[in-house]
This record gives sequence, structure tokens and C-alpha cells, in this order.
Amino acid sequence: MDMNKAANTVRTSTYERIKRDIIFGVLAPGTKLKLDRLKSEYETSVPTLREALNRLSADGFVQSPEQRGFLVTPVSAEDLVEIANLRILLECHALQQSIEAGDTDWEADLVAAYHRLNLIEKRMQNGENSQKELWKRYDWEFHLASIKACSSQNLLSLHSTIYDKYLRYQMLVLTYRGEAAINEHHDIFNAALERDKKRAVANLETHIKEGLIHTLAAM
Repeated sequence: MDMNKAANTVRTSTYERIKRDIIFGVLAPGTKLKLDRLKSEYETSVPTLREALNRLSADGFVQSPEQRGFLVTPVSAEDLVEIANLRILLECHALQQSIEAGDTDWEADLVAAYHRLNLIEKRMQNGENSQKELWKRYDWEFHLASIKACSSQNLLSLHSTIYDKYLRYQMLVLTYRGEAAINEHHDIFNAALERDKKRAVANLETHIKEGLIHTLAAM
């Protein structure tokens, strides 16, 4: 049992490490993923790599054209627009459900997540750009905190994958929208705490659409 648990941990770790490197641009779009090189870089076996890459292929981060090896999924403006629209569809629905069902623990988690995000966004606005990965982690934690009371693990799982795909495009351009993003997060936060579903969803949709416009322009 312990050996099986350890093997599962290695497989999951390999999957997460490669996925992270794709999202944050270490493995650039279109890069051929050669197993011999990856075996050395990720210090794991070829079967483990194949399993991880097949999982990433199922999630859409990797492609295997006609079973002739693996490559990092290329990017395009059309793909980004589709991902953004899917994020709006999933996250706005989850936010509405979360506001309806959220209790005091949900409110407390949302306040804490917003506080962390707001602090790092203000530091970035003042020229501190060395913690972009931490910034995006706090951004993810805020958006997750806002929707996690939706009581649907399937919805949260789908949203997580779409969010990661959206994040990959953001990290490719590596630019920060500044005060506009700060204000949008503030508006989403306030509307959610006030249990104003209509305003919260409208603010969230504006936030995602403005991020889409910014990323498309930067591409």
C-alpha cells in the first residue's frame, strides 16, 4: 500500500510540475516534449512521463498529433477568446450559486483571500514586479474563494482547468493592468459580500472581458 501511495505521489507530482512549467512559459507553446530529455529534467521514468503527458493531453495543455510524440499546445487569439468565454460561463454561474449558499466561513475566507491579493496588487502598482507567480496564486485564491460555496465539485474542477488555460495566456504576456484590475477585484468583492448576485456577476464578467482585451492587445 505504501509503495502504491508513493508511486501515485510521484505521478501526481510529475503531472503538476510539467503543467506548471507549461502555464508559466518554461515550456513554450509548440515545444516538442521529448521523453529522454524530460526524463532527465524531471528525474522520473518514461512510463510516469507518458502517463503525465496523456493526462495533460486530456486536459488540453499538451497535444499528441496522430500519436507521433507530444508537444505543448500552441496558442492563438481564437483559442483565448473561447477560453475566456468558457470562464465567464462557468465562473459567473458558480459565483451566483456561491453567494446564495455561502455562510460566515465563506465570507471569512473571501475576506482573507481578497486582503492578500489587494496587498500584492498594490505593491505591483508601485513597481514591485518580482513576485508575479505569487500574485497569480493570490489571484487564483481570491477567485476560488468567491465561488467555492457553489457546492459542485464538478463545476469547480472544470473551472480550475479553464482558469489554468486562461492563466497560461496571461503569463505569456507578463503584464499587469494596474489600478483597473484592483478596482475590478474590489467591486467583485464588495458585491459578493453584500450578496448582490446581479452586480457581482456583472463585475466579474467585466473583469474577465477587460483581461481578455488586455491580453489580446499584448499578444
